[in-house]
Amino acid sequence: MKKLFLACALLFSIVNNTHATTLKSPDDKTGTISGIVLDATLKQPLPYVNIIIKNTKEEILTGGITSEDGSFKIEKIEEGKIIVSIQYIGYKTLRKEVSINKGNYNINLGNIFLEETAEGLDEVIVVAETSTIQQKVDRKVITIGKDLAATGSASELMIGIPSVSVDAQTGDISLRGNSNVRVMVDGKLSNIPTAQLLKQIPSTAIKSIELITNPSAKYNPEGMSGIINIILHKNTMVGFNGNVSIGLTHQIEAKFNSSLDMNYRTGKFNIYGSYSNNISKNRNKGFISRPENNSEQIFKFLDKRQSHLYKVGVDYYLDDKNTISIFTTQNTSDSSTEGQTDAIFNDDNTYNQKQLFISNSDNTSSQYNFDYKHDFSKEGHNIELELDYNVFDDERPADFMFLLGSNEDYKDFNNTDRKSTTANLDYVNPLTETTKLELGLQARLFNSDITYASTGQSLNNEGLLRPTPSTNFDYTRDIYSGYATYSKNFEKMTFQIGLRAENVKEDAVALSSEAESTQTFNNDYFELYPSAFITYSPSDKNSYQLSYSRRVDRPGIDQVNPIKEWSTPLISSYGNINLTPQFTNSIEANYTRTLNNKKGTVTGGVFYRIINDDINRALFIDRSDINSGRVILTHDNFGKTSSSGFELSSNYKPVKWWSINSSFDIYSQVSKGIAENLTAPIETATIDDIETTISEVDNVTWNFRMYNNFALSKTVSLTAFGLYRGKDKSLQFVRDPMYFVNLGARVGFAEGKGTFSLNFNDIFDTMEFAFNGKKPFVQNGAFNWESNTWNAGLSYRFGGGKYRAKARKNRDKNEESGGGGFM
Repeated sequence: MKKLFLACALLFSIVNNTHATTLKSPDDKTGTISGIVLDATLKQPLPYVNIIIKNTKEEILTGGITSEDGSFKIEKIEEGKIIVSIQYIGYKTLRKEVSINKGNYNINLGNIFLEETAEGLDEVIVVAETSTIQQKVDRKVITIGKDLAATGSASELMIGIPSVSVDAQTGDISLRGNSNVRVMVDGKLSNIPTAQLLKQIPSTAIKSIELITNPSAKYNPEGMSGIINIILHKNTMVGFNGNVSIGLTHQIEAKFNSSLDMNYRTGKFNIYGSYSNNISKNRNKGFISRPENNSEQIFKFLDKRQSHLYKVGVDYYLDDKNTISIFTTQNTSDSSTEGQTDAIFNDDNTYNQKQLFISNSDNTSSQYNFDYKHDFSKEGHNIELELDYNVFDDERPADFMFLLGSNEDYKDFNNTDRKSTTANLDYVNPLTETTKLELGLQARLFNSDITYASTGQSLNNEGLLRPTPSTNFDYTRDIYSGYATYSKNFEKMTFQIGLRAENVKEDAVALSSEAESTQTFNNDYFELYPSAFITYSPSDKNSYQLSYSRRVDRPGIDQVNPIKEWSTPLISSYGNINLTPQFTNSIEANYTRTLNNKKGTVTGGVFYRIINDDINRALFIDRSDINSGRVILTHDNFGKTSSSGFELSSNYKPVKWWSINSSFDIYSQVSKGIAENLTAPIETATIDDIETTISEVDNVTWNFRMYNNFALSKTVSLTAFGLYRGKDKSLQFVRDPMYFVNLGARVGFAEGKGTFSLNFNDIFDTMEFAFNGKKPFVQNGAFNWESNTWNAGLSYRFGGGKYRAKARKNRDKNEESGGGGFM
């Protein structure tokens, strides 16, 4: 932390130098401006309105805010002609020109009436009927309308987002066909597993989703595919306000979620709290057939999940230039998986196995956040300090019982204790009206301690049975970084350049009860991450963007943890403690066209990436039991690869009552990895018959999705959504294409404050994960889940008052979602 404090001192020195001003002679004539700001419709006073005093060159001289009764008084204003700018989020900005001179030093503007803007109303009160897609300088923003918001949880909503794919079994998210992506909520990534978190956020709570596919140097550089940032609705209106929602989904088992958001804004305080939950049961089934030995694995699972998420916070406005914000989130989760796996060998039933297992997970996650922001006199000139602390604890016992076969029953015990601390110091200075400088420092301290014990037995190096060794895996990663970005706006062009410098130190040790099994890993490296953006808008209808960035994918905990992650009778998955980061150079170009008569927009884009030290799957045949067909999954680094893609998205309104959101994307990626082969029949194969080579797969896959919204009246609408996902190649197998169609209806009531929705998902029951492959064995299979469901949702907004926003900055973090599942 010593390095951080020294860097902070340096940054504060820069701030003080840039903020220096010359002293004014005490003989200068000064004046006073006062008045009362009121809502033009309600004729009620508006507190905390910004009053900005500028000269005729639009340079800010001084300013202030209105008090609780809407009044203001600004003193010591120099003589001359000035501009009084009255600004309040959700209202039209009002400008008044006045002169302070002899005989006119005390000016009372009287009652000043502000009119609400359509944008302000939409932000607070009105949720748009249909979702929209907007391409900005460094991100694509999907504003969530009532059509998407009625889908259930955030995990279900993600299925309809362009470029995003959701694994229906695990809930893992991928962007542009790659799972190396950061997922944040309101610019922050907690220690709660992503799949678990998204299942408990109701879709009605989501305002927009940002796809930052080529982030600038201001953002942390993790994630080859970029960042998915989920923005929740903010309720910071004066007075007491809130929203409640409930949802029920059912096919075989019931799934329930609900949320309650409340906010109280008065005086210098904004106090808020929220609660959401997810209570569900989910059934899954599947099979894998191997014709070479005439065998089949049959899987049946029942997942039971119960999670609760709480958030409480307060914003304290010390004055018009200083704000302190504090919040905490607390999450509890209790889940279990009951499964049965049958391994049937039709030609030799001595290999047959029947395994039952019960895996429990009881975890808690706590986040504590402190934020202090100081605004200087110049508009947009500020410095902000943020401290964030996260704790995650998980107990995961598992019972494995064998009703058939030679294996003995055993129990596994996994306990995880994870802590992370982040300190950010950010400085923003608009040097002129067209240029801006941003500087920042950051320290991220991360530690994960995982302990494993088992009552089972395993083979040692001599092929003899002995108790399975217990293991303690301790992993520490400390990252110190700083960034600078500079941007400039011309009449039709904007450019931004940036550079992030980062020093990383990693220490990992896996202490085993068997001394020969102890493993260690150390890595200390310094890297630079440049970025550049150019946007050109020759007209209101056309916009072009070109960007470049360098990024890194650090291995996730599951990918480096050498302790067994999961196991079935014929498959086990382990991490690789020696994994190193992969680095990506990415270039991207986008074009946005606004259609005639403002009926919609079309956005097209291409990207190309070069990836060094690519992290991918390695699949090995189990040497201890070759003839059983058992395999081991892990990860490794595989040199240089590349990927590219094309995306096209559009929101279009052919007629007043019909709107369409659609997208098409196609990706190509070269993947390298290991999937071992047997060169002899499995029943007679020996170790000498195992062939180990690095394989290369050039995969091309495409997706198409379309949302249709039909407005039957002001309060009733129908929706239809369809998705087609093309076949997908991996090192191990080829996944068959899949598609589905969802239908829905929505009714508004209570003058727009309430919404009831009814949705029918996968109405043709076509969704399944079907595949076939040749490595390491010829095999085919399919997995099914509860996709043919109906969902009923109800949401209601209560309270009233006028809008008062407190902007929280966006911030991303550093953990890759890695781990389980087939390739």
